[in-house]
Amino acid sequence: MPQPAAPYRADIVGSFLRPDSIKRAREQFAAGKIDARQLRSVEDAAIRDVVAHQCDCGLKVVTDGEFRRAWWHFDFFDGLQGVERYDSDKGIQFNGVQTRAHGVRVTGKLGFGDHPMLEDFRYLKSISGGAEPKMTIPSPSVLHFRGGRKDIDAAVYPDLADYFDDLATTWRDAIRAFYDAGCRYLQLDDTVWAYLCSDEQRQQVRERGDDPDELAKIYARVLNKALEGKPADLTIGLHVCRGNFRSTWISSGGYGPVAEVLFGTVNVDAFFLEYDNDRSGDFAPLRFVRPGHQKVVLGLITTKNGELENPEAVKARLKEAAQYVALEQICLSPQCGFASTEEGNSLTDAQQWQKVKLVTGIAAEVW
Repeated sequence: MPQPAAPYRADIVGSFLRPDSIKRAREQFAAGKIDARQLRSVEDAAIRDVVAHQCDCGLKVVTDGEFRRAWWHFDFFDGLQGVERYDSDKGIQFNGVQTRAHGVRVTGKLGFGDHPMLEDFRYLKSISGGAEPKMTIPSPSVLHFRGGRKDIDAAVYPDLADYFDDLATTWRDAIRAFYDAGCRYLQLDDTVWAYLCSDEQRQQVRERGDDPDELAKIYARVLNKALEGKPADLTIGLHVCRGNFRSTWISSGGYGPVAEVLFGTVNVDAFFLEYDNDRSGDFAPLRFVRPGHQKVVLGLITTKNGELENPEAVKARLKEAAQYVALEQICLSPQCGFASTEEGNSLTDAQQWQKVKLVTGIAAEVW
């Protein structure tokens, strides 16, 4: 099998600001003025455009911008067997703002069947040209962490060990299904590891009766079981996110509390790590990244505002990180997507693409 090129020296996390055409079409669809086929046609056109923009910026990897989704995670969960979305009492609390009030709960045996996002990927692959089409889905730990035991039907899963086994199997089946659809670059988006770095979030975990350090070990086992049998020509990355909603965030804290478990034991091919501000801590935890094929994609370019970073400062930070992990194992990307939800972050479309060009420009000079 050919060795995968991903992750790329200049890479991306996945989501892009939704164009007005999609915003209008979604409003019309919700009002019953257009049908699902017409909405998809608008999405198709917008995705062709965003793929072209990515290529024009010099990227060798492209996504569909997550244009068919309202959320980075709920839309994927909606397509799983045994999972249902519900209206909760309050939204997810970010720094000064809440999301819409939704949650998910497990009401039946978990499973992965004919998921609609498989067709979404097939379309992306059909228009990606010579670029690598990357699919993004939430990590399995995200389904468990937010609600924990209370959002898992005890009649279905009286023993959580069985739940975690099925969780891993569901994601392993998802990985195989996307591979069979032609995907060779898959990214798992995961806010949970960053929450387990936050003193505040760790205390909340304890208050609900869980041990944050034990959860880290459980999530590592789930991920590794999901990755068992992964084809050699499939690259899987894990994006660790501290929250990204309308340019706000949830957690703070360096990677120290989870570094040894996360970097030292989880068998993904690449870690996408936020490092765009002081809330992410220093680079010292990267010493636990294993030498060899594993890559670290440093998110040194923020997506939370439109101010362009100083290229020389970014290069200096890459050099600093290389004290802990070899430069040959390092890549560069924005710290997160530009629109983890359809609301998007507080920057313009032009600023978004300037950020992407900054990534490709710096990478071309460094590597």
